[in-house]
Amino acid sequence: MSAHLKDYDYDLPRELIAQRPPEHRDDSRMMVLHRDTQAIEHRQFRELKTFLQQGDLLVLNDTQVLPARRFSNDGAIEFLFLERLGPRRWKCLVNPGRKMRVGTTAEIGDVILCVEEITSDGERIVVLNEDIDLYSGGSMPLPPYIRRESNIDDATRYQTVFAYTPGALAAPTAGLHFTPEILSEIPHTFVTLHVGTGTFLPVRSENIADHRMHAERFSISHSAADRINEAERIVAVGTTVVRVLEAAGRESGKLRVQEDATNIFIYPPYRFHAVDVLLTNFHLPRSTLLMLVSAFAGREFLLGAYQEAIRERYRFYSYGDCMLIL
Repeated sequence: MSAHLKDYDYDLPRELIAQRPPEHRDDSRMMVLHRDTQAIEHRQFRELKTFLQQGDLLVLNDTQVLPARRFSNDGAIEFLFLERLGPRRWKCLVNPGRKMRVGTTAEIGDVILCVEEITSDGERIVVLNEDIDLYSGGSMPLPPYIRRESNIDDATRYQTVFAYTPGALAAPTAGLHFTPEILSEIPHTFVTLHVGTGTFLPVRSENIADHRMHAERFSISHSAADRINEAERIVAVGTTVVRVLEAAGRESGKLRVQEDATNIFIYPPYRFHAVDVLLTNFHLPRSTLLMLVSAFAGREFLLGAYQEAIRERYRFYSYGDCMLIL
């Protein structure tokens, strides 16, 4: 198994990056990968149930995306508000950063923000002249490869139908395909991991083992722990669920109720303890998410499947199609 960053790369035609969701959530295509036979099928997401077995349990992430994106009154500065640190103090990402040095101010509505500090990761600590909720009136923080402004439809479609616990800065996109009707027909439970920006930070180390993930908060309820422990086969919906279950210690034989944080970084040749089947979207080249899925499916098999997906004109990334790995 390779630990070289260059071995997790691929070329994607820009027109295959989905800029908008499909008309209906369950219209997505689903590439099915059979690890035992190395076979690939081209199916529709609404056929998911036909690949499940008695005793399977879907585990989904019920985090809710915060409308954390705001712009300065003159439109020159984009802010992504990451965390409220206290009265009148927030941590945020700023673009372009060169315009917001320490001591620089900007206005959002009637509020004046002043940069108090720049962290080692380039985040800004800002102080407000009055205490308000900067998520109120914000828009969905669509990823940068979606080259358009977010709109009112994104407020619904960049959110799963089961989103419940506010706190994420990005959607758990494998869950976007589900409708209430499909979910009602499949045994399932929920865990929570609030997706932060650390998940998407680029890997800059040529040896991927040198990369360090940011910690993200997660929680597992009593009922979820019981159902997961009783299940014969766990079907993780998305890489965030994989990270929760693998970090939470199901390899010990019993998952427990917990609230914690994880910076687990999964890459080949990681040995999975908690997850048996994975439903996931297609991921960016050289990303930690692609490395996680490579560990689950096998790097060569997975990257070969990506090339087939490109030939078959699958739609990629957040609003794109999905992959079921058996």
